[in-house]
Amino acid sequence: MTSSRPSVVTRRVLEDLSAIAREAAERIIMPRFCRLSESDIRTKTSPSDLVTVADVMAEEFIANAIRRLLPEALMIGEERCSAHPTLVDEAARVPLSITIDPIDGTANYAAGLPVFGVMMAVLDYGIPVASVILDPITRSAALALKGEGAWTEDETGQVQPLHVATPFTRIEDITGKIAWRTLPLGDTALADHNLRSMTGLWDLRCAAHEYRMIAAGHGHVLAYSRTCLWDHCPGWLLLHEAGGYGARLNGRAYHAAIPGRGLLYAPDRQGWDMVHRALALAG
Repeated sequence: MTSSRPSVVTRRVLEDLSAIAREAAERIIMPRFCRLSESDIRTKTSPSDLVTVADVMAEEFIANAIRRLLPEALMIGEERCSAHPTLVDEAARVPLSITIDPIDGTANYAAGLPVFGVMMAVLDYGIPVASVILDPITRSAALALKGEGAWTEDETGQVQPLHVATPFTRIEDITGKIAWRTLPLGDTALADHNLRSMTGLWDLRCAAHEYRMIAAGHGHVLAYSRTCLWDHCPGWLLLHEAGGYGARLNGRAYHAAIPGRGLLYAPDRQGWDMVHRALALAG
């Protein structure tokens, strides 16, 4: 379903969302960085799936601020959805929803590693139309607006356009992040050979920074198996507006109402096809 109404997401609204992320980082996230007690951290679905008091407080702060800005918007926050998982299903059925990942890379944050981010995306019937990915350490925000490109903006207002890397023509030239342990690899021997041939693979434990790196041309590919809306709607729009190509492993678009496995990104469709074949990915 799509809407014929004009989008409420203007550059001014995007700037307001970015300011909300900055304020949450300044008031809540950074004052608690490297200062968490054991009682401030707990696990959710597994020992590696953490949530801190800062996650909960920051999400509440961001959601309340957005409600004042866009009172008609449905909030789809990571922590709220843990208690109310059916909220995710609403994203494709409403004209305006906003995903919130208050601290992406919580494991890094809890460990005192400065690799985490604040992520938000505005959805129009499940389609990302605006996104914010803030680095609380540098206070630089990566922003994207559907049809208007992607860019970074620092706290002084200095803007730098984002563009993905030059398309590659050989597997041997590829760098990026591939979640190979959990991706559905159809031919593991072939995938293992090609993964070993790539120039360099990394895992920052933080989709916010992984998306920012690829959108800025500091790598070529991203491949994820888990595709939660709050983790990937902001990056999906950022990479496409930075000139990249992405799709589900079955080749379909990433959308709240369209099921599918995983996500794969490359600088262009030819590169996407090359990596898909090289890893024998099953959609």
